[in-house]
Amino acid sequence: MVRHGLIALYVLLLTLSASTSPIRLAKRDPVPNFVLQYAPVSHLSSKEQWWPSDVAEHLKHVVPEVNFTATAPSVTFESIAGLPQEVFLTSLDDVTMQPAWITSDVGKPDASGHSAAPATIVLVKKDDGILDAFYFYFYSFDHGGKVLDIEFGDHVGDWEHSMVRFQNGTPTALYLSAHSGGAAYTFDATEKTNGRPTTYIGFGTHANYATPGSHCHDLPLNLLCDSTDAGALWDPALNFRGFWFDSAAQTFSVAGGAGAGAEEEDAEGAGWLGFQGAWGDEQYPFFEHGQYCLKLGDLEECRFSSGPTGPIAKNLGRAAVCQKEDGCTIKTSL
Repeated sequence: MVRHGLIALYVLLLTLSASTSPIRLAKRDPVPNFVLQYAPVSHLSSKEQWWPSDVAEHLKHVVPEVNFTATAPSVTFESIAGLPQEVFLTSLDDVTMQPAWITSDVGKPDASGHSAAPATIVLVKKDDGILDAFYFYFYSFDHGGKVLDIEFGDHVGDWEHSMVRFQNGTPTALYLSAHSGGAAYTFDATEKTNGRPTTYIGFGTHANYATPGSHCHDLPLNLLCDSTDAGALWDPALNFRGFWFDSAAQTFSVAGGAGAGAEEEDAEGAGWLGFQGAWGDEQYPFFEHGQYCLKLGDLEECRFSSGPTGPIAKNLGRAAVCQKEDGCTIKTSL
């Protein structure tokens, strides 16, 4: 009886321990080699000022707010998973002053393509031997651009992504996120660097494109355009946090990583990826932080917009290659 009682107590303690560690999730298989072999490499703009950021550093400088009121004095990897969807992770600093953590060049890739800011790779298995590999890029600030020399669309926090679709381990298509949409290509159509797709990231906005040059969007008469060129090359395979995503359960699990990302994620777990709120400030009221809004055709554009949602809101379970599945066209040439 004593022995049975001790066993029951041991099981109870294990159960309680697991229930009080919300970020600890069981590890799954590691990231397959082919996901890294064909991971896109990306040229940041030669004019870039808002470099890739580490999510861990970003969390040190924001607090959760609802309706512009703080709900806690800080946010951590442990606490973020429990925050409601209405939360905006809001800067502790006046962003118009461009604090050091926003303008830091710590994440600027070196000559080898290594960035000190880990990318986030999320893997999703689907029917018919399909595996979608999402390569997420995080920045603490998005500089929206100018229309007629007036600045619009800045926001705290910026999640962008590319996605390579594999079928039975062979890459078949590439998707690139850009603003409210994106573009899809057959894998063979893309520019390559050592067999890997080569993409170009817009100055300030961090939108992703398959070719360098000017890319106009959202407004008529080419009033709003992204600028891309062959600036610093970023190889996300050198430093990343890796995860699996279960579409049915809507849960993430750790897959391991590389570089600092691998070292950090064991302690961080995977629960933070379930946060469905915004990774930046809520759109400011008129005049706060110099806020203004103007009517441009059918659109109202403001100096500052709300921060974005994170990876869980990017339609990871998509059947089509595009994030917006209706009318998804996969281009066969650049």
